[in-house]
Amino acid sequence: MTTDLQAFLDTTAHRRPGRILYTAGFTPDLHPRVVEHIGTEDIAAHYGFLRYRYLSDRRPAELPPLDFSPYWARADLPEGTTLDAHGVAMVPSGTYHFWGYVSPLREATSLKEIENYPMDDPAEWDFAPWADEVADAHANGQPAMTFVGHMYETAWQIRGYEPFLLDTIERPAWAECLLERIFRGNLVRAIAAARAGADLVFCGDDVANQNTLMFSPQTWRTLIHSRWSQVFRAVKDIHPDARIKYHSDGNVLAVVGELVEAGLDILNPLQPEALDVDEVHRRHGDRLTFDGCIGTQSTMPWGTPAEVRARVRDVIDRYGQDGGLIVAPTHVLEPEVPLENIDALVDACREFGTFE
Repeated sequence: MTTDLQAFLDTTAHRRPGRILYTAGFTPDLHPRVVEHIGTEDIAAHYGFLRYRYLSDRRPAELPPLDFSPYWARADLPEGTTLDAHGVAMVPSGTYHFWGYVSPLREATSLKEIENYPMDDPAEWDFAPWADEVADAHANGQPAMTFVGHMYETAWQIRGYEPFLLDTIERPAWAECLLERIFRGNLVRAIAAARAGADLVFCGDDVANQNTLMFSPQTWRTLIHSRWSQVFRAVKDIHPDARIKYHSDGNVLAVVGELVEAGLDILNPLQPEALDVDEVHRRHGDRLTFDGCIGTQSTMPWGTPAEVRARVRDVIDRYGQDGGLIVAPTHVLEPEVPLENIDALVDACREFGTFE
């Protein structure tokens, strides 16, 4: 049978693969019920999901931890709150896998506070082992990938959602400063992955809602896309065969063309409830691989198994006959999703997506 690596290479080169690749993720509530349903903890192996070899960051153990305590010394945070790697307070929401965010720079009053906010410098880290990990992945028929980070999402989580959006209009130098600092770290990781020969460099931001972008296209181009374009270009200059995957929920139709021109290879998740997937395919299907397309606001939770099968078959028929498709739900599967629909998704991918 075609390995995941060969199927990935064929798919993203727009050659008909031996089989359509597919995957899914599960919320912590649904995960144990899936395990009980199939009788094994190894969900990916049982269902035949695409499995990447993940190249993880190696922050040197001797580096002292970043000190975020000054930002929280006077804060009254709920029990169970933790700080993420960027110093953002993650507050349990009480609703499944969702978190509430409290931003350390939410009350910043000067650009200096943003300039001095503690951040890691990955340029000091050792990425040398990645090359051996890539070689080992290839020997085992797996594509190797790494996630280089968010930019807009990390920025608003550090600064605060509304404060950051206001910064883009009223204090663009503040937004530029924070984004630039985040971008520099992302660029280091991306270059390291390219030098190691990684097959996939994954990045992204949720820059859109159900209807349109979260800000004007010009703001997106100036503040965000200008930086991701540099990341894409650096990867391709070093490793032209590396594939770049970008994630954004929502309706990103207005900017897909610019992402493709900048070097994007794979777009995720292509929510059918938010944008016209057929239109994206008409415009960019010859250059872009679709990763997603199975609605988690519609088909997976509320459809019947027969409707799930029909949607999978339709997606494969429309977008996957000559490569360019990885089938997946457009988000992690929520508690409402029937177990029978997960089985139907996989069975349909196997039945309609096997070409060898």
